[in-house]
Amino acid sequence: MTIFDLAALPTFSLLQLIIGLLLLVLGAELLVRAAIRLAAALKVRPLIMGLSMVAFGSSAPQLAVSLQAAITGVPDIAVGSVLGSNIFNILVTLGLSALIIPLRVSRQLVRLDIPLMIGASLLVCVLAWNEVLGPLEGLLLLIALLVYLGLLWNQSLHHGRTYPHADDKTAHVPWLKCTSLMLGALALLTVAGHLVLEAAVEVAVDLGLSERIIGLTVVAVCTSLPELATSLIAAIRGEREIAVGNVIGSNLFNLLGVLGVTALLAPAPLSVSPNALDFDLPVMLGVALLTLPVFYSGYRVTRAEGVLFLCLYLAYGLHVVSFTTGMALANRLEHLMQFYLLPVLALYLLLSTVRAWRHQQ
Repeated sequence: MTIFDLAALPTFSLLQLIIGLLLLVLGAELLVRAAIRLAAALKVRPLIMGLSMVAFGSSAPQLAVSLQAAITGVPDIAVGSVLGSNIFNILVTLGLSALIIPLRVSRQLVRLDIPLMIGASLLVCVLAWNEVLGPLEGLLLLIALLVYLGLLWNQSLHHGRTYPHADDKTAHVPWLKCTSLMLGALALLTVAGHLVLEAAVEVAVDLGLSERIIGLTVVAVCTSLPELATSLIAAIRGEREIAVGNVIGSNLFNLLGVLGVTALLAPAPLSVSPNALDFDLPVMLGVALLTLPVFYSGYRVTRAEGVLFLCLYLAYGLHVVSFTTGMALANRLEHLMQFYLLPVLALYLLLSTVRAWRHQQ
């Protein structure tokens, strides 16, 4: 019996899923530990490490999956997985991390990285307006990524001069050893993400789900598991800057790097479905905008806000599945969100922002 025959067995898929999840936890633990040591060795803030190497490394499975999907002719998965991953990262990863420990938000995130993430989301919405992402759009996204990396480099140089010297043993660990540990952890996360993704997609295909749904839900969630595991481990260890920075940096890399490389190297321009334009892209942009008032009001994400994020993702997931399967629940959910949930949420965020602004005057 070949490996392909074994893959068809439910017990094999279950075993593969369990092994993948265990490797995710191990890889995330090693990645957070390596990031803390490397930040101390290079004398940079853990936030910078979370926004850059941790975020980009944990997004590597997303790049591999989107590029492979584009090459094999399934652009709905290539684009949908990026949009779904960004929504999942903010609502679920930040939501669960905040439940573990209220997340402290740096002023740098509110002043620089969050506006850049919103700008990147808006840029993708504008470029995808004609329902196509071609090589030119991919090049523009990669140029924007280089600009962001330049800003991060400038931040690291600034904090390298002002960041206090650590007095523990992590400050004396050679940076090359820390980098090797980080690369090993990223390799574990990549392998784990592939194992979980392969098992999950097999189940989704057997259930008859469409490419868009598989991309927005199954693929997006599975490729976001490295970010989720990394942020949760960071939150458990009390490294709240890494937990938050990993999410924001991953979202920026997904939009500018993953979509940029995929659109540039795909054999044909990526087609963006009308459903993605009408619903998924606006939701992704709205979720990005949501982080600004939440982060600004007190520069933290509380447990209550974490629960709010999780409830919003639950409503989003129910709407996607019910709309695709033609359930009557889709119209009810849409009516509930448009006329009740979103206005109440907008009013709450407005009052919180005004109160925070007055407090800081």
